[in-house]
Amino acid sequence: MYKHILFATDLTDDTDYLISKVRGMRGYTGARLSMIHVVEPLPGYSYAYLGIEDIEGQLLDESKTALTKLAEQLSVNAKDQWVEIGPTKSKILEVAQNVGADLIICGSHGRHGLSLLLGSTANAILHGAKCDVLTVRLPEEE
Repeated sequence: MYKHILFATDLTDDTDYLISKVRGMRGYTGARLSMIHVVEPLPGYSYAYLGIEDIEGQLLDESKTALTKLAEQLSVNAKDQWVEIGPTKSKILEVAQNVGADLIICGSHGRHGLSLLLGSTANAILHGAKCDVLTVRLPEEE
């Protein structure tokens, strides 16, 4: 059975739905739990005209705060929390490999049409992972 689960979260409202699934899988397996959130890099131009000098730094700080709060709900140690900046798929796969995760849990919106053809983060993780991936179908937006 699984020994180390990596929960990949985008820290949106859908995260609340995923928490029960993550808790359930962790309870069933007794696995160690790590969490990751990835901040996508912003284009290389300045946001100073908006009064924001370091928007990526601000996004990282806000993400770390939000992930820490979520980690408290799931009893995840600080050493098992990851906030990375870069391409989402590759960062999740890199951390999964580095921590020895044997299961990645992430949400999926079940895209249709053009976004299905272009792929989603969950799909990219599924096809690039060297371990099992559990994609949880997120509720449809109304």
